[in-house]
Amino acid sequence: MRILIVEDQEKLAKSLKKGLEQKGYVADYLLDGESAQRRIEMKADDYDAVILDVMLPKRNGVDVCKSWRSQNITIPVLMLTARDTMADKVTGLDCGADDYLVKPFGYEELLARLRALLRRPRQALQTDLTVGDLKLDSAKKQITCHGRTLSLTAKEFVLLQYFMRNPNLVLSKEQILQHVWNYDSSAFSNIVDAHIKNLRKKLNKVQYDHVLQTVRGMGYSLKT
Repeated sequence: MRILIVEDQEKLAKSLKKGLEQKGYVADYLLDGESAQRRIEMKADDYDAVILDVMLPKRNGVDVCKSWRSQNITIPVLMLTARDTMADKVTGLDCGADDYLVKPFGYEELLARLRALLRRPRQALQTDLTVGDLKLDSAKKQITCHGRTLSLTAKEFVLLQYFMRNPNLVLSKEQILQHVWNYDSSAFSNIVDAHIKNLRKKLNKVQYDHVLQTVRGMGYSLKT
């Protein structure tokens, strides 16, 4: 599980990062709201949850969380704040945060709340996707093209789903390995190449393989 910590007190941010990594998480931290907003808007799929402070430079956590939710970014958010009135808690939850923790807090409580958030299904995640002539139904685990159902393996389905959630973006082999196979090493990049080749063959059967393009030296992209 990869967690983004957004906390302007760098000592606390580093402490949270170290503690999470000792528990087996991967953690990054940012020190201001604008950077956090951009990071999740561009790379929401890279993270499983955000620990978000309210009082941040450049843009506060409430506005950042509202912006994510307005864009249907459903990543779980645990909001941190020094304010403990009921009105402040309501404001935090109304902006789209999933949980609310008042400073100072016990580290074990933060871990327990984070575990609870990570167990929740991301219900708001869009289940039906349409990219060009490709239509994906996550609930049925089915992808159609020109009205014809593609016969995909489970891994091919997840791979094409990842491309469809990131249309027109160039996805590196490393990104694909992390999100589809949970591998980090480039030594496995031949796995990506092999699955892309098979996926193209199946898209070719419906005259649609041209949309899955190789970007030399960078990765692959699903063009709309």
